[in-house]
Amino acid sequence: MKFSTIHLRLKSANSLPIEIILWHRFLFPCLIPIIALLAWFFLTQGQNSESIFPTPQSVWHVTVRLTKNGVLWNNLWVSSLRAIAGFIIGGGIGFLLGVLNGQFKIAEEILNTPIQMIRNVPHLALLPLILIWFGLGETSKIILIALGCFFPIYLNSFYGIRHIDKKLLEMGKVYGLTHRETFQNIIFPGATPSIMVGIRQSLGRMWITLIVAETVAAKSGIGYMATNAREFMQIDIIVLTLIIYAVLGSFSDFAAAKIEKHLLRWHQNYRKILEES
Repeated sequence: MKFSTIHLRLKSANSLPIEIILWHRFLFPCLIPIIALLAWFFLTQGQNSESIFPTPQSVWHVTVRLTKNGVLWNNLWVSSLRAIAGFIIGGGIGFLLGVLNGQFKIAEEILNTPIQMIRNVPHLALLPLILIWFGLGETSKIILIALGCFFPIYLNSFYGIRHIDKKLLEMGKVYGLTHRETFQNIIFPGATPSIMVGIRQSLGRMWITLIVAETVAAKSGIGYMATNAREFMQIDIIVLTLIIYAVLGSFSDFAAAKIEKHLLRWHQNYRKILEES
């Protein structure tokens, strides 16, 4: 009964056979990764040495081994906590300052110029200074990740609020909405598409910054695994860490896209997407 209901819903939503729907939504997005995996498998068969590039079998075996002894899970947990902490701190501050500067002209005049000056300095170039100030502990890594996540969310929040339709704001005044009600019902929903773009950009910068922070100064984490494997020429572990970073980045972007569709379900374009899904 459940399967038939899903089948009917899919067919009514798309007016296409379920085979085409499954191909379009599930198999087609995985087509290139599958081709890459098959190419990797065939190109590495019969090689005399794995010192250049390991086979998928060797990467799978090292994954099983590191999973069983707990090394992979421990380092994955540490890296995830660092990334989430930096994203929450940097993204939260960026959002608050973007909202503040976007709504109040005096705040923009005081804060926006120094923020833009700092933005023009690559945050990864601040790594030596951050290490001197905060040492090799967790604080320096979280601060660096927070810097990477701050600016995309700040800029998109700021410009998203500034580009709200003035007619909607005037309409809010006509209906007697308070400033809080105007922000809740007009400003924030109108700026949400831009804010979500900033969040997805920040997620990408979050993983890039994490890689740099963990490969330069860390005693744990996925980046530390890659650095340690490089010292012992363990190419299979290095490839495994690259795959993990790719999966984590894809998963975080997928989750952000789902949240974006949920928050923007009122929007005409996103409503069409929801009806088709």
